[in-house]
Amino acid sequence: MIDNNLIASLGLMDDEANALLSEAYGSDVAEGNMDSLLTEASDDLKPDSILTGRVIGLAGDDVVIDVGLKSEGLIPKNEFDDPAMLQPGTEVKVLLESLEDEKSGLIQLSKRKADRMINWQKIINTTNEGDTVEGKVMRKIKGGLLVDIGVPVFLPASQVDIRRPGDIGEYIGRDIRAEILKIDEQRRNIVISRRKLIEHEREKAKKRLLGEIKEGDIVKGTVKNIADFGAFVDLGGIDGLLHITDMSWGRINHPSEMVKIDEVIEVKILNIDFDKEKIALGLKQKEASPWEEIETRYPIGSRVKGSVVNLMSYGAFVRLEDGIEGLVHISEMSWTRRINHPSEIVNVNDEVDVVVLDIDKNKQEISLGMKQTEVNPWELVAEKYPQGTVIKGTVRNLTNYGAFVEIEPGIDGLLHVSDISWTKKVAHPNEILQKGQEIECVVLEVDQDKQRVALGVKQLTEDPWLDAIPGAYKPGMVVRGKVTKITNFGVFVELEDDLEGLLHISELADHKVENPHDVVKANEEVDVKILRVDTLDRKIGLSLKRAQWGAIEEEREARQEQGRTPSKGGMDDHGAMGSDKIQL
Repeated sequence: MIDNNLIASLGLMDDEANALLSEAYGSDVAEGNMDSLLTEASDDLKPDSILTGRVIGLAGDDVVIDVGLKSEGLIPKNEFDDPAMLQPGTEVKVLLESLEDEKSGLIQLSKRKADRMINWQKIINTTNEGDTVEGKVMRKIKGGLLVDIGVPVFLPASQVDIRRPGDIGEYIGRDIRAEILKIDEQRRNIVISRRKLIEHEREKAKKRLLGEIKEGDIVKGTVKNIADFGAFVDLGGIDGLLHITDMSWGRINHPSEMVKIDEVIEVKILNIDFDKEKIALGLKQKEASPWEEIETRYPIGSRVKGSVVNLMSYGAFVRLEDGIEGLVHISEMSWTRRINHPSEIVNVNDEVDVVVLDIDKNKQEISLGMKQTEVNPWELVAEKYPQGTVIKGTVRNLTNYGAFVEIEPGIDGLLHVSDISWTKKVAHPNEILQKGQEIECVVLEVDQDKQRVALGVKQLTEDPWLDAIPGAYKPGMVVRGKVTKITNFGVFVELEDDLEGLLHISELADHKVENPHDVVKANEEVDVKILRVDTLDRKIGLSLKRAQWGAIEEEREARQEQGRTPSKGGMDDHGAMGSDKIQL
């Protein structure tokens, strides 16, 4: 019933109130039958019933609704989304929460709850699990988002997108489409998935796309993810891989230098694997390769300028133009310097002059040289140091096969171990030479192509094997020498400075010798017999046992000579008469 307080709050006169009552309830009101009508109506109503009410007017921030009962209800204006519904006389569906409020005496109504119940029933009647719905994201709740599709439904965080966003709060206020995952009628709970809908739509789009595109097509896509090796581009249903090597003809360090997340780019289809549903994309292939007609722009032997862009242990990469880089190998950096790392010669961003040495167009490789921009000092070595030239140099390095002697900065010659001495057997050059030692050598040969100079020390003197040694040492002579080295096959005996002979193990004694140490000792002086002098192989063969044989024979002959009796009437060495007994 519209009481006096409500009429007063609306500012109505008596006539106006009667007219309003007559319009709302009919002529029975004027006849005094209102109470009976309301009593009959209220008997059929229970809380949580949905009623059809009529807007009477406004009371502050509330809307006065008459539902034909003893008293009216007030509903906050913010439950009315459409301002036009606030006009008096407008019908509206409301939920009866209680028949009378203890404080105000008014019935408790709710339009919002009525809308939800009506919408819930509508959704139950018209939609099923798997159907697509639309709604607005209301707010974040624990585990996901609350979405209004007519009734509040739950969108789990894991179902917001294919790739879970960093902050699902970014979706608040956005209109979205999703698929119904589950409907729980008893609990009036609905779970939706935007991810599921996207996956289904992408699957359809992927099949359509794979049936339309072909290699060589230029298509548009959106960058969805960036990795160190490239970027994944959404072509509209399927992702393609844009590898870092296919982004630019020039050098890039990371894909992020070329593309950004959510950027729309044009790419070229390079390859399609229909079985694995993989697509290779290219960005640089949209433009002509700078390697086309490379031989024309950079003919072999031409001198060009470039910028050092990278250093490796084996050389330096030099950019000639965008997309064109060549390698200067470490061996092509200097004619004379011994380089352990390219950084000893150049640094990144240095501008350098280089010469094109070779081009492999198929592999897209260019070999460059830096030393070729200068005069090759080896071209002058043969003129400066002809064969037979005596030079002074410094021992720079020793190896087991010889010594490297620096003739001038950057120019080394090899003094082979066999060219150190005519007579002495040198096992390692460190027996004679030391690093940093200055020595005199003679140039034996210059190989300009191989950049080698052969040196000799023994050639500074005459070869004693040609005359001196054969003249001083002849087979059959017994000479004295010193044991210098004992091996398992024999003994080396020094006959004079830097001259040794070999005393083979079979020439040590008459009996079989198992160990030469049993017969002779190091540094021991021994008498040996010369068996042979080989001037071609520069060897002298010696024998200890034969020298001992000669000594024994001489001793025996001496004893025999001392024991002889002179002839009758003869005299001995002292002038005495000999004995009658002659001992032979």
